[in-house]
Formats: sequence, C-alpha cells, structure tokens
Amino acid sequence: MNNELLNELTFFVLALFVGFEVISKVPTILHTPLMSGTNAIHGIILVGALLIAAGADSPVNIVLGLVAVTLATTNVVGGFVVTDRMLEMFKGRQPARPTKK
Repeated sequence: MNNELLNELTFFVLALFVGFEVISKVPTILHTPLMSGTNAIHGIILVGALLIAAGADSPVNIVLGLVAVTLATTNVVGGFVVTDRMLEMFKGRQPARPTKK
C-alpha cells in the first residue's frame, strides 16, 4: 500500500466520522433546508462524475464512471423528490370546491 492511497483512505474515514457527527446533530426543523443544500452539492458531484467518465480511457474507468454518474443522478433526483414530498406536508389543506349545478 503506497503512501498516497493511505492518505486518501485516512481522509475518507475522517470525512465519514465528521459527516455522521454533523448530520446526527441537525434538528428536525432544519432537515428540509439541509436536504436542499445537499441536493445542490450532489449536482456538483454529478458534474464531476460526468467529467471523469468523459476522460475514461480503460474499460474499468468507463464502468466506474458509469456507476458514479448513475449513483449521483439517482441521489440528486431522489433528494429532490423527498424534499418536494416534505414541503407538501407544510401546505395547508385546500377546502373542497363546491360543485356547479
């Protein structure tokens, strides 16, 4: 195992711990704005995945790029769907419209 891989693995593990601690401390009322913010970040991740997939030159890189683009797209779309459903809960009930005779 080379030094660069060990550094990247260390950053990944530290990011997991920091991310878990930050997300677990978010109050319920701030969950919807946090979801919207992370959807924007995942949009940037999707652009990065597309750039990496476009520069792939070996079959392994092409497959990994395709997987990254697929997962990032799923995450962005799913995040916006969940946010939309949560925002629907805050809307009041609409009174029934009277029917015309």
